[in-house]
Amino acid sequence: MRFVWAVVAFVLATLLIGAGIAQRTIFMGPSAQQVELSVEEPTPYLLVDGAVLRENPGQQTLLVRGDGDIFAAYGRTADLEAWLSDATYTSIDLDDGSPTSTVVEPEVSSEDGETGSAEESGRNPAGSDLWLDSFSEQDQLITDMQLPEGMSVLIAKDGTEAAPDDIVVSWPLDTSTPLVGPLIAAGGAVLLFGLVMYVLAIRHQRRGRGPRRKGPGPMPATEPIDLSVEPAPVREALEPQAAQAGDEKTEEPTESKPDKSERRALGTRRRLLVLPALGVAGLMFAGCSSDSWPQLGEASPTPSPTQTVITPENQKPPAVTEAQASRILQNIAKTLEEADTEMDIDLAATRLDGTALSARSTDYELRATLKDRAMPAAIPTEAIEVLLPQATDTWPRTVLVLSKSKSDDTVPPVILTMTQADPWSNYKVTNMAEMQASTEVPQLAPAWLGTSLITEKASAFLALSPDELASAFADVVDAGEKSEFRSAFDPVTIALADSITESRKAVTQGLADNGAAETSKAAFDIAASDEPPVALATLDSGAIVAVSLVDSETITPTTSDAVIRFGENEEAKTLTGVEEASKGVKTTYGLQLFFSVPSQGSTEQVRLLAVHQDILDVEVIK
Repeated sequence: MRFVWAVVAFVLATLLIGAGIAQRTIFMGPSAQQVELSVEEPTPYLLVDGAVLRENPGQQTLLVRGDGDIFAAYGRTADLEAWLSDATYTSIDLDDGSPTSTVVEPEVSSEDGETGSAEESGRNPAGSDLWLDSFSEQDQLITDMQLPEGMSVLIAKDGTEAAPDDIVVSWPLDTSTPLVGPLIAAGGAVLLFGLVMYVLAIRHQRRGRGPRRKGPGPMPATEPIDLSVEPAPVREALEPQAAQAGDEKTEEPTESKPDKSERRALGTRRRLLVLPALGVAGLMFAGCSSDSWPQLGEASPTPSPTQTVITPENQKPPAVTEAQASRILQNIAKTLEEADTEMDIDLAATRLDGTALSARSTDYELRATLKDRAMPAAIPTEAIEVLLPQATDTWPRTVLVLSKSKSDDTVPPVILTMTQADPWSNYKVTNMAEMQASTEVPQLAPAWLGTSLITEKASAFLALSPDELASAFADVVDAGEKSEFRSAFDPVTIALADSITESRKAVTQGLADNGAAETSKAAFDIAASDEPPVALATLDSGAIVAVSLVDSETITPTTSDAVIRFGENEEAKTLTGVEEASKGVKTTYGLQLFFSVPSQGSTEQVRLLAVHQDILDVEVIK
């Protein structure tokens, strides 16, 4: 019967294991679903609407084939359409469940009836800050993405050649086989049971065929007893027969017990029969992945408390994402590093604007002559501590970034604002300053939500309007303790204003020490620059405001016989090209300041967050 159970177990194990293996082999369906996108008329740009990529659930895999360079980027559909608004492109949309391509012509201006003046032939999409992410490959491009609603993909080459038209989108299919693991496990268990039954059956059979105890054998033939014979001879005749019977009993074989070596060999053979079963089961389990077992439930992550932020109705998307801002900042830092090394102001102008660009231009002019002058400090890009993008779907767009270095504690954090003028432009830094590591930043909206740009109308809710903030600080510098705005600023701001006042006194005292106080005079002026302030709202109804000021110092002779000599002022000599001025000299400095401005009615003061000063110009008065 044990043999029968063993055979039944072997057959059942074969069926179970075979069924499990078949699910992962011959019964396994395709792993992906593919759709080929057709393009009827080739154009330099191809816009694939996000609905086409979201036609089926799961992660989308985009395969683009063509000769030469292939470029693909994804971003917000509205941003992509704005970038393509002045160009002819092919749009692939989902129409009645099937992708359909149409050619879109440039937008027509309502004023002159002609195509927009921004139309460019051969504009290369590579390198634009507008994309959330982009990819470039040769001849074939494969990328995985999972675009949410409102996103689309742009495909092109270099903006002049026709975009690739061999495009395939695929989605993964569910190929999990949760019964494979249980079937193979059950088959392994049944196989092990069958092996055990087989071993027990063999053992039982061997015991049944072993040696058995023999009987006493046939009795010898008896004869009549003669009563006349003496008893002694009778006993002698019987004793040999008893001895023969005893001897025969002694020679009777008995069942022999296996010795120690035989028992060890028998145990080894049994283990060798069990090992193949365990080995087969182990190999089968090793080939089973997590999708070969039923998922009875996954542990859900423990939620952590976060600050509650209520999203306003009709909230616009943030200008950039965190990954996008990090990439833009790295590109800006790389471009400025190259421009600073080569002293290429045209290259720097692709990433700087306003006071920041003017300061760079002066620095390049000075370093061209003063070889020992240090290069401008690089922008740290290792970590973005604060990202505050403007929430808008129009242009221009503004983003505030606070970045710091992780590897060098001596490098101060840098706070900057960058602005994108239109869809075809890259972000340019307009204000930039260094901040103390201990400076506390006000509460800001999360990067995924963004914030609003403070307009002139909204500025009425601030303790100081952004338009008057620079003038108020200038008044504190000029008027000192008599300024009506002095109490509105925190001690750090007052200390900066007092240091500027002390530097003015030092210049006047220097003229006196050199004996020029009677033949020359110094005049000072500080005022807001022509650059408009940048103000972004904070969560406490306040704002972070970046302003630029121009601080000028003018020294003129008081007599016609006197001249202003530059002496050891190498910067003045380099920028003016002379060593003295008969009518005077004017030195201009640029100040870039970041303030935290509280809301109107708040008891807090306007706090200084960061400051940076550069020399802008030295000119001879004519």
